[in-house]
Amino acid sequence: MAVIPHRISEIALKTLSVLLLAVCAEAAEKKIKVTTTVTMLSDLVKNVGGDRVEVLGLMGPGVDPHLYKATAADVSKLQNADVIFYAGLLLEGKMQDLFAQMARKKKFVYPVTEAIPIESLLEPPQFAGHYDPHVWFDITLWAKCANTVATGLSEFDPSGTPQYQKRAKEVQFRMEELHRWAQQRVKELAKEKRILVTSHDAFNYFGRAYDFQVVGLQGISTVTEAGLADMTKMVDFVKKHKVKAIFVETSVPHNTIERISKDAGVKIGGELFSDAMGTPGQMERGYDLGTYEGMIKHNVNTIVDALK
Repeated sequence: MAVIPHRISEIALKTLSVLLLAVCAEAAEKKIKVTTTVTMLSDLVKNVGGDRVEVLGLMGPGVDPHLYKATAADVSKLQNADVIFYAGLLLEGKMQDLFAQMARKKKFVYPVTEAIPIESLLEPPQFAGHYDPHVWFDITLWAKCANTVATGLSEFDPSGTPQYQKRAKEVQFRMEELHRWAQQRVKELAKEKRILVTSHDAFNYFGRAYDFQVVGLQGISTVTEAGLADMTKMVDFVKKHKVKAIFVETSVPHNTIERISKDAGVKIGGELFSDAMGTPGQMERGYDLGTYEGMIKHNVNTIVDALK
């Protein structure tokens, strides 16, 4: 028996409806491809973007962004990204030209620190003309960067704006709680004991936020190496101020701090995260060292416990 014309139309419409539903479902599942640089930033974008984003970080745990050079694979990841976020303030110094090039080619390239007011940035004398890029150690400043992430994602994906704004506010609320926790934990340490000696000056914002005197051997960037005179000066400082412990960093070689520890007769209080977080899934005291919260809690606990 022949199929009548209206029956053919009905079958065609049903088939078309199924195909359209499949296309819509596929579109809904397609995530925004976001490429980031340092691990702290990858964590921030994941928290603001939620299930609408797929985050690909260029630098993993233990990587020093000051010295990092983009590989051919990195360039490909940046070219294929829908949105690019980097820290800025010359943290990724050797990649600066690449970001400028990407910005000329695509609209969605953002340095997240642009959300921080200039008057809140530190400009150490030895880094004249440039600002200290390690802003994530002042939790209140890093919280502001969530706004840049929400804005950048919204410009690419306007339909997701309500979700990005909501999640950014949730991130900022959690950071406010983390900041209060850090303040209370640091109060356990007498003010005269708050002297933080590390490999390089990554903790100036931490020092300002939590009232520590911070002394870094190499200055803000790890590009310049510490000389013998710098090491001798540091040994004298540690002895003079009777510093109870000094600290190594995960993303900086330990040899110079270990030498100072030996020469000054002071213990190494532990390993701090400075320019990179820990390995995701690595748990300590109930928190994940591969998250921003876990990194902050590890550092604060390590510093306070060693100097008490």
